[in-house]
Amino acid sequence: MNRPAIVLVFVGLTLSIHAADDAKPPYLDTNLSFEDRTRDLISRLTLEEKAMVLNHKGTTVERFHILQDRWNQCLHGVVWTEPTTMFPISIAAGATWDVNLVHEEATTISDEARAIYNGWHRDPKFPGEHKGLIYRAPVINIERNPYWGRNEEAYSEDPYLTGRMAVAYVKGLQGDDPRYLKLVSTLKHYAVNNVEENRQSLSAKVPERMLYEYWLPHFRDAIVEGQAQSVMASYNAINGVPSNINPLLLNEILKKKWGFEGFVVSDLGGVNTMVKGHMKGQMTYEDAVAQSLLAGCDFSDKEFETYIPAAVRQGKLPEARLNDAVYRVLRDRFRLGEFDPPEMVPYSKISPDVICSPEHRALALKVAQESIVLLKNDNNLLPLDKSKLKKIAVIGPHADLFTPGGYSGKAQNPVKPLQGIKNRAAAGTEVVYAKGCDIAGNNTDGIAPAAELAKSADVAIVYVGTTNAIEREGRDRKTLALPGKQEDLIKAIVAANPKTIVVLMNAGPLAIPAVKQAAPAILEAWWGGVEGGNATADVLFGDANPAGRLPHTVYASDAQVPPQDVYDVTQGFTYMYVNGEPLFPFGHGLSYTTFDYGQITLSADQIGADGKVTVSIPVKNTGHRPGDEVVQLYVHQVNPSVKRPTKELRGFDRISLAPGESKTVTFTLPAEKLAFYDLNTHAFLVEQGAYDLMIGSSSKDIRATTRLTVAAPPPAK
Repeated sequence: MNRPAIVLVFVGLTLSIHAADDAKPPYLDTNLSFEDRTRDLISRLTLEEKAMVLNHKGTTVERFHILQDRWNQCLHGVVWTEPTTMFPISIAAGATWDVNLVHEEATTISDEARAIYNGWHRDPKFPGEHKGLIYRAPVINIERNPYWGRNEEAYSEDPYLTGRMAVAYVKGLQGDDPRYLKLVSTLKHYAVNNVEENRQSLSAKVPERMLYEYWLPHFRDAIVEGQAQSVMASYNAINGVPSNINPLLLNEILKKKWGFEGFVVSDLGGVNTMVKGHMKGQMTYEDAVAQSLLAGCDFSDKEFETYIPAAVRQGKLPEARLNDAVYRVLRDRFRLGEFDPPEMVPYSKISPDVICSPEHRALALKVAQESIVLLKNDNNLLPLDKSKLKKIAVIGPHADLFTPGGYSGKAQNPVKPLQGIKNRAAAGTEVVYAKGCDIAGNNTDGIAPAAELAKSADVAIVYVGTTNAIEREGRDRKTLALPGKQEDLIKAIVAANPKTIVVLMNAGPLAIPAVKQAAPAILEAWWGGVEGGNATADVLFGDANPAGRLPHTVYASDAQVPPQDVYDVTQGFTYMYVNGEPLFPFGHGLSYTTFDYGQITLSADQIGADGKVTVSIPVKNTGHRPGDEVVQLYVHQVNPSVKRPTKELRGFDRISLAPGESKTVTFTLPAEKLAFYDLNTHAFLVEQGAYDLMIGSSSKDIRATTRLTVAAPPPAK
């Protein structure tokens, strides 16, 4: 394997010399800028102390009281030894298509993270783990691979939707104070990380165009617009170069093109995976540490603390680059307020009383409600009229089960689906339960008794899906089908009671054509957090009108999906290039009310390659219930010179409308969002010609179309 060329990107550091008896050293002078204070502190550190600072679980630098950060996680709730508010998994948040709600969720999560930090700083006896303020979230890897075990952690298969969610989450996590950071948000996992098997040694073969056009735009959004302060280099290699020592990825694109001023951290054991994995037999630890830093990785594990001094002394690592890395890490720790009096830091006032507060739990319920997708509803079986139900059969292996999902800590009194039905059903309603079968396994003994129970009820609700035993970090699924005998259970219940609703509780898409044909109503409810059981019941009974939309394509079968080692999405991945009709299309979701769309109005029919256009459309609730509609804008180049998507999402807005109410939805579409990555110029190109603009309720359900022309620039005078 060829070693990557080394490209150096340093922050200019002017390190000054200070007398040992400074009464108040500049790094503690709050009147100075964080940048000047950081440079002053670095000038006082020894080589060994600098190495300590760059180990996230390193030795405390006692002279300056620089504690090891001991990073934490907060994907959909803060990881702690005590309970914190657990929200639905990230793919469910993606299904809300509600950036304001995702921002509110992230703000709530960061409040709880700061509250924990404040608690142990005020009281050494404060319970639970005592960690710092660097948090490894969000995961914004793209859901190209429907089998991926970590789809629960991602937002969507689409770069645009993922980018919007990422920006909202990062801003909520890091706060809006002009001076101080609330937390440091670490984007995971940069980049092209989408397969679990052999993830620490595999090399993703990615065409140049796909890298820039599909795999990177959402990272750019989160860095340039969201101002995320940290990025995690992924385990995998890209085209033979491990991410941890990839100067194209970390220096050229991230730090130079995007102007990233934060720090890059390796994934856990990232240096070790090169010495013992990617570059086995080709690298010493000193080499691996030096090449990681030279390529742009700033922060890592014990290997940095152990081997940096030797790498510098052996001439393998310039101390200027080491200082740059220390600067990037310490400046953010200054911005977190670690070196300032608490009264100066606005976030130090957040009380531990907010942790698991009723207000936070109410928000978790709202996110769960908004995430639920109504996939099918024949003859308006839903919503159920609870006043007319005397007996409800709740069936299935997920009915009396709580699946938390990964990286979110402990749930406080989570509501399971069965309990949710009991909580929300009318007084006096009989609720009966049968498991029917397991999530996995071939035992069918419980199916017949469950069918008998369903036959005696007014309605049957069957909760099925997957758990972290099926899809999780380190484990990709082998099939998109429902595991075990769950499909047999559904068929038996539908045969026993034609009024059967299927509730799916999963992360990645499920190919269930037989279920779609058999069941009159289907809900996608994901793993819904502490209030998931109540939220699902609210939708079933009509107390909440579903408006979640699929953030991914639900393929019709395994045969429709290209191999996992194909990273060129034009070969049949996602709604943009899927071969044939999917089971459920990207953006799909039904409602208990109806919406009419008017005609599209453009601010101009023609723009230049550097221009922009305003796209407007009126939308009216023509039904009898208030509800939300997710208005989606797609584009398509009419006669492209290269293969382009059939549709490409370029705007969306979730709006609430009362019966009879109308709103005009407006999108701003820059011409740059019509571009593709041109291999001749190695840059994005907006071609002249016609583009179809399509607005609808899903990628399949287009309600209005118009055409925009990108004109040639005027001749030079």
